[in-house]
Parts: sequence; structure tokens; C-alpha cells
Amino acid sequence: MGNRERLDALDREILFQLSRDGRLSNVELARRVGLTPPPCLRRVKRLEDTGVIAGYRAVIDPVATGRGLEVLIDVEIAAQNLRTVQEFEDTVSAYDEVVEFRRMFGRPDYLVRVAVEDHGAFEAFLSGKLIGLPGVLRVESRLTMKLIKSN
Repeated sequence: MGNRERLDALDREILFQLSRDGRLSNVELARRVGLTPPPCLRRVKRLEDTGVIAGYRAVIDPVATGRGLEVLIDVEIAAQNLRTVQEFEDTVSAYDEVVEFRRMFGRPDYLVRVAVEDHGAFEAFLSGKLIGLPGVLRVESRLTMKLIKSN
């Protein structure tokens, strides 16, 4: 199911409903999309098997888990070889504080989203883990004032 033409209106409605509540029972999902449970379950299974539905997850309250401070970090590197780039990506990906990590086109080279308990924890992460990595040229941090929308 690599192209969009294979997703019909019912598939899209199933995806919409599951994106809003991944814990819906098949019976409730079927009711919401206007199907009986057996064909609804077959469609969900097909969407899972073809990779359209990549998985299910719980949405965790970051404050409740001691990770209420979120910081976006732009990172530029001065790497001239693929090995340094790969080592940087492997290292940063492994950090528990990193909740999102993207290689960008243009500047900055990377966008890193970090969730930590407080400013002290962020300073420890930045100083003790990120800034000293080989190839790191520039780091710029931005703190979120207010989260407006998030998936």
C-alpha cells in the first residue's frame, strides 16, 4: 500500500478515529466508521500489515514523569566525513533526554527536541553531553513558551 490511491474513504476514517483514540475497541471503531466489526477488523489488520499503521502508543504527561521542560535545539556540525556524522547521530539518538531528532536540509544541520525535568537538568545535558561531541560547531537552544498543538 505504497501509494495514496489505495486508501479509500473508509480507510481514512479508520485512521482518523484511531489517531484520536488508539484504544478504541473494534466494535466501537466499526460503529464510528459505519461498518460491522468483522470487515472493520480486516481493514485495520490490512492497514497494520502494510505499514500504514506503524504502531500504537500511550501519550504520557511529561510533567507527571519529571520531564516538564522541553527545549528545541538547533545543532550545526563541522564534520567532513560520514563516520563523524554517523557517530554524532548514533550518540545523540541514544540519549534518554532526546525525544525527537531530525537531520535537516540547509541550516541548522539538526533539530533536537529534548525533554528534561528542569533548567539544571537541561544545562547538564547541554554541557555534559551535547556540546562536547566531535564535530559540533554551534548549538542554539529555544525554550517553548506555550504548546499550542501537538500530535
